[in-house]
Amino acid sequence: MTLAFATRRLECRRTRWSSTAELRLRHTTVDFAHAVFEYPLTIAAEPDPFVLSDGRQVAEDPVLGGSDAAVRIASLRGVDAAHLVLADVGLEECVFTGTVHLDQIRLEGTCSFDTVPPRDGHLVRFTPRRTLAEEHHWRASRTTAVPGWNAGGVGAGHVGPAQLAPVYRALRKSFEDSKNEPGAADFYYGEMEMRRHDRTGTTRAERGLLHGYWLLSGYGLRASRALGWLAAALLVTIVLLMGFGLPKDDPKQEANGTIPAGGGRVTFEIDKDDPANPTGNRLAGKRFEKALNVTLNSVVFRSSGQDLTTAGTYIEMTSRLTEPLLLALAVLAVRNRVKR
Repeated sequence: MTLAFATRRLECRRTRWSSTAELRLRHTTVDFAHAVFEYPLTIAAEPDPFVLSDGRQVAEDPVLGGSDAAVRIASLRGVDAAHLVLADVGLEECVFTGTVHLDQIRLEGTCSFDTVPPRDGHLVRFTPRRTLAEEHHWRASRTTAVPGWNAGGVGAGHVGPAQLAPVYRALRKSFEDSKNEPGAADFYYGEMEMRRHDRTGTTRAERGLLHGYWLLSGYGLRASRALGWLAAALLVTIVLLMGFGLPKDDPKQEANGTIPAGGGRVTFEIDKDDPANPTGNRLAGKRFEKALNVTLNSVVFRSSGQDLTTAGTYIEMTSRLTEPLLLALAVLAVRNRVKR
């Protein structure tokens, strides 16, 4: 059957749906906590006013007609989502914790989620991403909470990272199964965030590794962060090479030998001085050009062929290990946002 409602709130708690059904809704916040779906159920937003079979438009209440016609889901807690289809609904306040088979839910059209709060006036800002309402509730309840996270009301439930990580993982799989890889990226980020903050199911060593992954590239999803670290590493390498890595002069080879008076075999010994640090100005333009050449070669695992001091050799080895890694993280972040 098909049900059409234009109402402020629709309560479907603990209902049982024993046949295929479709709900067409307007202006509605609907609560499906602990409902049972035995057959497929579709919950969809109706953008236009309802029309009767004789062609007459259903007269909506003036308050409803003048308000937003958006449809929002308040809760899916305890629901088996294997047969559930959501189309063009708002999930900003939806409680997903406790939903069964969430990875099989189908999201059609424009289904919106909540986002991280803006940090106007702050030097460090959150990167925009979709979040769950429960993450807002958890972050708002912390003593170190940043203003802007939404605290949950009565009945919203308060869960922690250990419970939220599987929810993010299930939603990520749902997006991936529908071939929406870029859309799944935000839920992967949320899953990793919950694992990073989970002090019960994640070991200290794993949390440390996740902190580093987050700091360097935002879990392989923030190309700007990885490129920023790459630019900083290149700059540090150039400065170190100019200061300690490049020798004062390019070492020259010298040939020493003895020519016998009566002729015969001549033997030359080729020697090369060890590179030495300069004693004068180390920040000259020529030294910058050489340091830049060595550094750029290190990004692609190439040896510059430049004679370096002992310190410069170790600096180049370190840069050839770290800088290609940062470049790879930046490429991975771009790939995760555009792949299909």
